[in-house]
Amino acid sequence: MISFVLGVVLLGLSFAVEAQQPKVYRIGVILPGDLWYETIDGLRLGLRQLGLEEGKQFVLEIRDTKGDLKVAEEAARNFEQEKVNLIYTTATSVTLPAKRATANIPVVFCVGADPVVLRLVESFSKSGGRLTGVYLPATGITAKRMEILKEIVPKLRRVVTFYDPHNPVPSQSAKRAREAAGEMGIRFVERYIASVEELQAGVRALRAGEVDAVFTVSDSIVNNQVQLIIDMAKVKRLPTMWDLQRNVIKGGLASYAVSFHEVGRVSAKYVQRVLSGRKPNDMPVEGVDKIDLVINLKAAKQIGLTIPPSVLARADKVIR
Repeated sequence: MISFVLGVVLLGLSFAVEAQQPKVYRIGVILPGDLWYETIDGLRLGLRQLGLEEGKQFVLEIRDTKGDLKVAEEAARNFEQEKVNLIYTTATSVTLPAKRATANIPVVFCVGADPVVLRLVESFSKSGGRLTGVYLPATGITAKRMEILKEIVPKLRRVVTFYDPHNPVPSQSAKRAREAAGEMGIRFVERYIASVEELQAGVRALRAGEVDAVFTVSDSIVNNQVQLIIDMAKVKRLPTMWDLQRNVIKGGLASYAVSFHEVGRVSAKYVQRVLSGRKPNDMPVEGVDKIDLVINLKAAKQIGLTIPPSVLARADKVIR
């Protein structure tokens, strides 16, 4: 009898201990390549600033698609089946397949194209569905990036870009770049790709003197092959204008873009709200509007280019 009573007491104590244990939320993260880990670092910081400790109150289950959209769909579908608390996507290229592949799970996104145009949300003021998050004006500043490239290279006449035409984000960016280039009398050379192999072949086939610069348009395949572009540009002495700051740190010439780290930090409050029980449908989409011009003087020297003083004076960061 004593042993029975003792067993009941111990069982009751174990239930009490379990009840006191804080819930550990599972966040399914989908990103299209290593460049977007900077966003995850920002997310971690933002959640920590909001009082959430990784490992004790939340865990991040990360799926890196390496730019493969089919992998993004599969990851999202698996996350919903595994009943994680929410899905966090770091780019438009993985947000769209995540939406297609799921039906009920909340999604907090970071996107560089207009989420209303992409039909991710009903409006910026109210998402109206199970997706909400942060907008970074990557596509919207494409024309400005072209203008800056023209300032850096005053004799610019021909610019090449590589992208997958089936991906809506680089396609939108290419359209804006094409229009901006046309207004400035620049020929915009578009090379379509659908795989890493096609990008590598296209880069190798680029002849010396064929173009005056390389201009990127937010393509996940290209952004997973950054070093390939940087090495080619160095050999062929071509300036490069990037849509990601990190690519300039890696050896690219210039970028005009939002900080991915800040995007992740800002999006943390959306994650925290969803985890606390709020529905995404009444949350507005927030924009991150701090855009930095980054110049790499070492890269300029390697290709024999002098950056105009007027551009250097406006740079938010200069790498020497």
